[in-house]
Amino acid sequence: MPLPLEGIRVVDFSRVLAGPHCAKTLLDLGAEVIKLEPPGGDLSRKAFPSQGQVSGYYAQQNAGKRNVSIDLNVPGAREAALRLCDTADVIVENFRPGALASFGLGYESVSADNPGVVYASISGYGQHGAWRSRMAYAPTVQAETGITANTADHFERTGTLRSDSLSHADVYSGLHAAIAILACLTERARTGRGQYIDVAMAAVMLSINERVHVDLSDAELGAERPILGATDGPFFTGPHGERFASPMSLVGSMSFPFYLNAMRRPDLADDPRFRTPELRQQHLGELHEVVQTWINTFADMASLDAQLDEAKIATGQLRDVRDFAATEWAARWEVTRQVSDRVGGSITIPAPPWHFSAHDGTLAPQVPALQGEHNAELLTELGYADREIEVMAREAALVEPIHRG
Repeated sequence: MPLPLEGIRVVDFSRVLAGPHCAKTLLDLGAEVIKLEPPGGDLSRKAFPSQGQVSGYYAQQNAGKRNVSIDLNVPGAREAALRLCDTADVIVENFRPGALASFGLGYESVSADNPGVVYASISGYGQHGAWRSRMAYAPTVQAETGITANTADHFERTGTLRSDSLSHADVYSGLHAAIAILACLTERARTGRGQYIDVAMAAVMLSINERVHVDLSDAELGAERPILGATDGPFFTGPHGERFASPMSLVGSMSFPFYLNAMRRPDLADDPRFRTPELRQQHLGELHEVVQTWINTFADMASLDAQLDEAKIATGQLRDVRDFAATEWAARWEVTRQVSDRVGGSITIPAPPWHFSAHDGTLAPQVPALQGEHNAELLTELGYADREIEVMAREAALVEPIHRG
């Protein structure tokens, strides 16, 4: 059985992460994706580490996409891009607002000849308003929208302040754009018409923050923890030196009793050091030591997990990505896949995170394209003659692929 989006064509004007991740998600769902790169190429091609002819960053977000590299400033190039857009079911872009429209490739221009197109623009602050032209990267959007402040508060409470190395705003925005695209494709199946989608990274980051209702309220909680989840989740050391995390705060009034039940220590509720959240926060080191001493009485993690599970306390062993990918679970789920580095080796990237009952799970090969690798192939499909393609290449409207190594 085919994957759900087989037969859908996506034209991907985007670069780096938010847009490419959106288009790669659609690709992994079965869509055909054609990536248009400017002459300078996608910045992610220059990322470290690089293996063979491909950077790992570029491969992870773009493997499997066909590639045409075109200079929209050269006469004739815009016509070729517009002709490609006429064949698209979906267009994805993440330039600053108005950039593609200045080349005649905005939604109004494209939809005039292709009314069924679903056109998604991802930007930091949306297509309208005072902030529309601001440059936006994940760390800056995360700082603007309270995510960084929440992270700082979290680590300050546990005695350590650290930054987050992952680009959540880009990835979440790419996924939310994909969700909106799928919704519009569903509506198009009913009405025959596409539509325009405006995704603002800043709005996305507010929407995925499960504690916004707390931060926007006037509640004064003191040392009490406001929500479920990973707030103040402590780390402990297992019987054989395993480092593991618990999602349950030792401070919060809702979660503290879970530890008392696990340890069979209801008496600690009356301990003068631990009667209130404020007292537990003041004596957090001592409380942590009580739990750690109890953990040390177990022979192994299996027996400890059994008792913690009985008390509804989950655990997660601290692993790096390599350790996790080597687990039996990861192997059975097939969480990674190999793509070519274009010189005979391979690069490991994530595999699709879903399994469909109507699909056998076989993954079609995905190859990270060289810049401009499919120029002639795609233009021929669009009706260009060989002579016309040669002229476009000679006039630098097309950027021809560069083979290294």
